[in-house]
Formats: sequence, C-alpha cells, structure tokens
Amino acid sequence: MPVSEIAVWSAMLGGLLTLAGLALADVLGNRSIGSARNLMFVVVTGAASVVMTGLPEVFFPALPEPLLRVLKAGLGPLAGAMGLYFVGTWLGGVREDGLVHRLTTTGGIVLAVVALALALVATQTDREHFRPLLIAAAAVNLVPVLMAMVAVIRAAQLGDPMARWMALAIVCLGAMVSGHYLHGLQVPGLGLGTQLFTATVTVVFFLIASVLGLLRNRQNRLLARLSRLQAGADPATALPTGSALLTHVEHAFWRTARQHNECTVVCLYLSNLYELAESAGGSVEHQILVTVAARIRRAAGFRCVVGLYHPRCFVVVISADRHQPPVGEVVARLRSMVAQPLTVQSDKQTHHAFLPSLGIGVVTLDPTHAKPMDVLNNAERQALAKVRGPERASEHDIATAPAPL
Repeated sequence: MPVSEIAVWSAMLGGLLTLAGLALADVLGNRSIGSARNLMFVVVTGAASVVMTGLPEVFFPALPEPLLRVLKAGLGPLAGAMGLYFVGTWLGGVREDGLVHRLTTTGGIVLAVVALALALVATQTDREHFRPLLIAAAAVNLVPVLMAMVAVIRAAQLGDPMARWMALAIVCLGAMVSGHYLHGLQVPGLGLGTQLFTATVTVVFFLIASVLGLLRNRQNRLLARLSRLQAGADPATALPTGSALLTHVEHAFWRTARQHNECTVVCLYLSNLYELAESAGGSVEHQILVTVAARIRRAAGFRCVVGLYHPRCFVVVISADRHQPPVGEVVARLRSMVAQPLTVQSDKQTHHAFLPSLGIGVVTLDPTHAKPMDVLNNAERQALAKVRGPERASEHDIATAPAPL
C-alpha cells in the first residue's frame, strides 16, 4: 500500500478514534443505555470501515488471512443491522411510529442473520473465490442504507425536526459504504482522490450521527427528568410552587421560630416577563425564568427558601441569625444581580436584549404565629406597589386574595 494511501486511511482512523473517545466519555458521564448504544455503534461501524481500508494488513501483517475475509464479509452487514436498529431507536421506536419500528427492527434482525451467514460462507471460501462473496456483502450492506433513508424521510414528513439532519447523515453513509466496498473490490480507475473522498465522508457521517445521537439522548434525559419532577415544582425552574411552596415557607417559619430568630420574606415581581412574547415568541419566557431563578438562587444562597409564587413573582425566605449576612445586604445583592440585562434567543434564532423590571417587597416578621399565604400576599402587594405605584397596585393584581396580618 502506498504511503499516501496509508496516510489517508490513518487520518480517517484518527478521526474515528477521537469520536469513539467522545462517545466513551459520554457513557462514563451519563451512564445511560442511549450513550452505550452510541458507543457500540461507533465502535462496530467504525471497525467495519477500517477493515475495508486494508490498514489491519499493513499494521499487523501476521493477521491470518481467513480471519480478514470473515471480517470483510460479515462485519459490514452486521454494522448495517446495528445502524438500522440505531436509526429506529433514534426516531423514537414503537412509541413514535409502529411502521418505522417494524421496518427497522425486522430489517435489523434479517440483516444480522445474513451477516452471520456471509461470515460462515467466508470461512469456507478461498482467496480466488472471495470477490463474488464481497460483492454480495456490498449489495446486502446497501439495503440498510435504503431502509434507513425511507424511515428518516417518513419521520421528517411526520414532523421530527432533527430527521432532516439524519437524512444528510444517511446520504454520507451511502457514499461511505460505496467508497469502501469499491476500494475493497479494487475496482480499476480509483485513485487517491476517491480514497480521500471516502475517508472524508466517513468521518463526516460519524460526526453527524454522533452529534445527533448526543442531542437526542440529551432531549430524552431532559424529558425523563421532567417526568420525575416533584409535584408542586415549576417545570422551567424546578422551584417549588403552589402548595409545595407554602409547605416550604411554613417549615422555614417553624424552624426560625424554634431558634427564636426573625424571618424575612422577599417577593421579586418581574413585571415585564411577557413583553418580548409578541416579537420573540413564547420560548423566551422559559429562558428568562430559568436565568432569573439561577440569579436569585446564586444571590440568596442555598440556606434560603426560594420558590415561585406565580410566573412573575419569585419568593425568597431568609432566616436571620448571627451567621447570616444582614437582610439589607441580601436584598441589595438580589436587586443587583436580577436586574442585570440578559440576552434571549427567539423562535427564529434571533437574539433580543431583555432588561428585567423589578419590584421588590420585603416583610420582616416574628414567624411564631405567621400564616405563609398572608405574608406572601403582603410582600407581593409591596412589590407591585414598587413597580406600578401605590395608586395602581390593586387587590386584583395579587395571586390570592390578601388577608390582614
């Protein structure tokens, strides 16, 4: 094998090893079935590509030739079966589309059986009669490419937003399979340019497939986390809300009363939360809530109770003791951090600047006989008065009808 060809295939091998290392890091970091599946796909399919290049014979001349024939005949179709199963699972499996699930699952099983049959035939085939078997393996290996493309096109038509990118990966896969088998069959007229193209589309395919796999796994983990979200928690910020918030506040009052300390309830009213909804879309509200919640938690610390009374009203409950900083200092830090401008991304991928408009209400009390809802309503009224002025802050602005302290 010429040195230039060795350099091309070695560069391809380096790219595949890098992607395999990233997949392994994802497995170690997340320890999920999806991450392990991605790693297995990269390893098996990448090994099938490397075997077809001829690098194993160059780097390990002592490898037995019958073993290499078995690998060249069976490993490619086996990788195709795994890839077809990978695509079906990535598209959502049976819960998303029963037709695609049957297509990919049944096709994968049939291809795996055919791969084993080809490997068995290769053990009984000598060098002179191996070329027809390799042609058969090439034909078999193009079948999962076509089936995966049909599945991906159907998913794109049904509304999967990432299916179009997977279709691009399947196009690269078709070019990769064709290039490697043409090289393995030693078709005349193919030179360094074809080898360079094949190596490039191989790395591009694995890069796109790996990124799409990571993104879909991240989406699935997010959905799994939200599905396990504690009742009474806001899905955007994971902060307690509703009755769960009142329970946390009541517990903070009880704990502070036992220590004979004072308690301070701070309400931060974000009056302009919805001002970008018309120009930037509804997704910006989620971004704003997540950012503001993180800023409040960072400014208040982890000893305080932080919750969401309603989407525009955050609550911080501070128990004052000699180990805590002065309440005025905490409130000033909250005001400073939350009021800083932030940038959000619209549904059309454009960026918009958002400057929070805050009203802050502060109620300091003896928590011994305090009622959480009454205190929260009082603090929210103060916050509304700071935003709109006392003459415009009415009882209709309060989340729950106020009661006297």
